[in-house]
Amino acid sequence: MKIFDPHIHMTSRTTDDYENMYAAGVRALVEPAFWLGQPRTNVGAFTDYFDGLIGWERFRASQFGIRHHCTIALNPKEANDPRCVDVLDVLPRYLAKDGVVAVGEVGYDSMTDAEEKAFTRQLGLAIEHDLPVLVHTPHRDKLAGTRRTLDVVRESGIDPARVVVDHLNEVTVGLVAESGCWMGFSIYPDTKMDEHRMVAILKEYGTERMLVNSAADWGRSDPLKTYRTGKAMLEAGYSESEVDKVLWDNPVAFYGQSGKLMLGPLPESAPTAETFEGNSVLRGARK
Repeated sequence: MKIFDPHIHMTSRTTDDYENMYAAGVRALVEPAFWLGQPRTNVGAFTDYFDGLIGWERFRASQFGIRHHCTIALNPKEANDPRCVDVLDVLPRYLAKDGVVAVGEVGYDSMTDAEEKAFTRQLGLAIEHDLPVLVHTPHRDKLAGTRRTLDVVRESGIDPARVVVDHLNEVTVGLVAESGCWMGFSIYPDTKMDEHRMVAILKEYGTERMLVNSAADWGRSDPLKTYRTGKAMLEAGYSESEVDKVLWDNPVAFYGQSGKLMLGPLPESAPTAETFEGNSVLRGARK
């Protein structure tokens, strides 16, 4: 099983996770810029974080044989904080960077006017920079949030084939399927979706424009949920090629629209003494 996790927050994860992901077949991933769990207080906090996504984290992933890409944006939750909104002015220089394969996560958290203003502006940046868009749907009032999301996407003029609407479930998938946007599903231990519900959705809606991700972050989550979904698909009678389509071909097709995917095999799948800015993932030899 060869896996491309299209939404996972590796900055929050450990080297053990990288090792386990590689062993399960993960060879590439996308890490979207997102909420850190507590408020950032200035634009510099964002730029330091963005620099880490395109620098240290890409290096760290490569030390475990995994190609790391990212998306860059002002996330919906912090779009409500006046201390943060000026980051919109610095996004263009990051969207031009190698390995930045989409604008995201954008969208709604509480469906405020401030969130909509940031959402609309960042859809415009995606069009300007010829990048696809990763859209976060709210955890509360998800159906209303998804409807409003699709309205804003349509009004922006962006090609829906360049938009993935994420964190979907049985209630919202039909709307997105009809819109022409890609459908994203976050597979979690407790909330959002699980792998068996995901298989049921695939049976109803097919495998076209479907992205399955772990969305693993600093909360209770599982970076192997993509692998577990693949196993559930096989157990349900799907062929290996159908699993490959959902877990590899689809993410490559969606993010490949950026023209910036880096999918060549890496020479090593275990840490070396190589450093980035003087830092290594190694912690010295065992005595």
